[in-house]
Formats: sequence, structure tokens, C-alpha cells
Amino acid sequence: MATEGQEHPISVYLKIWILLFVLSIFSYMVDFYQLQGWLRWSLILIFMFLKAGFIMAIFMHMVWERMALVVALLSPMIAVLVFIAIMGYESEYTQASRDVFFDDGKPDKVWAVPHGAHKAEHHDGAHSAGETH
Repeated sequence: MATEGQEHPISVYLKIWILLFVLSIFSYMVDFYQLQGWLRWSLILIFMFLKAGFIMAIFMHMVWERMALVVALLSPMIAVLVFIAIMGYESEYTQASRDVFFDDGKPDKVWAVPHGAHKAEHHDGAHSAGETH
């Protein structure tokens, strides 16, 4: 005798859809308000992992699975978080190494010639060389 599968009320799925929509709005607001630096990337990662977690939990039915299967699927996500932290630490070390070992002795800020002056010199130089249009 075959048993019927578990059925979940549609309201659970609709609530998660709305929650995912709200989290997506929050992640777009990070760009809209032009947040920068650690705050930007922290919020992007938080919203990304929340959305992925809700999708796995509800739409992939992980909430209703055995704990062994849940741990088997969540441990790679935890490993990814650890690797992101390691890469963040390593990127700061790499930047510091570049600052120390690749210092070319030039000033930190290079002042460029404004575009208008550069175009005028180039344009005058073309006419002085005898070019015609």
C-alpha cells in the first residue's frame, strides 16, 4: 500500500515568495543607495544567503527532511562561508604586500591634464601639420 506524500498549505509558499521579494528589494536598495565597502558586501552576502536558505528550506523541502540530509547539504554552504572569509583575509594581505614590495616611489595621486586642454592641443597640432579635412 503506497502512502501519499506530505502536502503543505499553499500559504507557506506564498509567504516565502513575498519574503524573497522583500529580500530582493533590500538587495536592490544596497545598489540604489550606493553603499560601499564592507557594509555593501556584508549586506549583499547576508541577503544572498538568506534567500538561498529560504529557497532550500521551503521550495526544496529541506525543512521536512531528515537531519542527516540537511547536514549533508548545509555543510558545503558553511565551507563556502569559511572560504569567503579566508579570501577576504588573504585579499587584505595581498594588497598590503603589493603596497610594500611594488612601491614605485611615485606620489599616491597623479594629476591628469583636463580633457578640454588635451583636445585643443591635439586639434591645433593637426592643423599645423598641414592636414586638411
